[in-house]
Amino acid sequence: MARVAVFSAGSWGTTMAKVFADAGQDVTLYARRMPVVASINRERLNPDYLPGIVLPDQLRATTSAVEALAGAAHVVLSIPAQTLRANLADWAAHIPSDAVVVSLMKGIETGTGLRMSEVIRQATGIPAERIAVLSGPNLAREIATQHPAASVIACPDEGAATVLQQACHTPYFRPYTATDVVGCELGGAVKNVIALAVGLAGGLGFGDNARALLITRGLAETSRLGAAMGADPLTFSGLAGAGDLIATCASPLSRNRTFGEHLGRGLSVEEATRETRQTAEGVKSCAAVLELARAHGVEMPITEVVSAVIAGAATVKDAAEALMSRSPKPERYGH
Repeated sequence: MARVAVFSAGSWGTTMAKVFADAGQDVTLYARRMPVVASINRERLNPDYLPGIVLPDQLRATTSAVEALAGAAHVVLSIPAQTLRANLADWAAHIPSDAVVVSLMKGIETGTGLRMSEVIRQATGIPAERIAVLSGPNLAREIATQHPAASVIACPDEGAATVLQQACHTPYFRPYTATDVVGCELGGAVKNVIALAVGLAGGLGFGDNARALLITRGLAETSRLGAAMGADPLTFSGLAGAGDLIATCASPLSRNRTFGEHLGRGLSVEEATRETRQTAEGVKSCAAVLELARAHGVEMPITEVVSAVIAGAATVKDAAEALMSRSPKPERYGH
């Protein structure tokens, strides 16, 4: 049994805390609000984020980051990507020197273009070999209800990835290991932007053909950026690439797709934010992904159009017309 600290108690963080606990680990879940902590500890419920899901007894919650981190072998981070650096400034000094830090976050930091593992390394000084990422088709509600699911744990240290794999392997959650951190993180970040586009199309009343077009061309965009940044191209045909993209674009549980649907039906970004209620990472990360693409000389037309809509520089109608009016070209892998 290993000690696992999970930050924080949103739907995905709580779900992975449950997975680790179901795998037999001693789990402490950090939450900012005492009512959430009290509900988890007394009633085994987190009604704000996972209503109706009974949490295991091996999981306890606290509002103290120091308490959560004490003796932790694995520190699992699931917070909004754009708040990671500021939070790590408070937590870094308390992370045990031999702990492996695991990122569940799927975003790119605005202003720096850094992936989440890079932010962790820069903000804490923890070496890359002790930083892992978990990515894949991770719809929290399905996993929390123990529907079959799989993900990829990527870490430069294969041994660390294997230990993590064993720590969260359950009958309903199957983790695979990999070393391609760049590919796994890019797949997770860009798919949120593509899901926004799929939602926009759905909100406009477009059908499955449009969805399939956006998913496949979105995968091509992701692969192009990955190639330019040194990722393994095979990553994008696996769970952290196509698997995550399909789940996020197809499921009504997807926050990013839902956010895009709200925009497609005429809501403003502010109104869609209120309606979605939870963080849709693609909204905050789309501009950073686009800047990353430009810095590497990569063409990403779907990302460009979504970024323009989020920034208020284009209407939803403009976005649809811009994508369909692009000059035709041969379809080749990676183009």
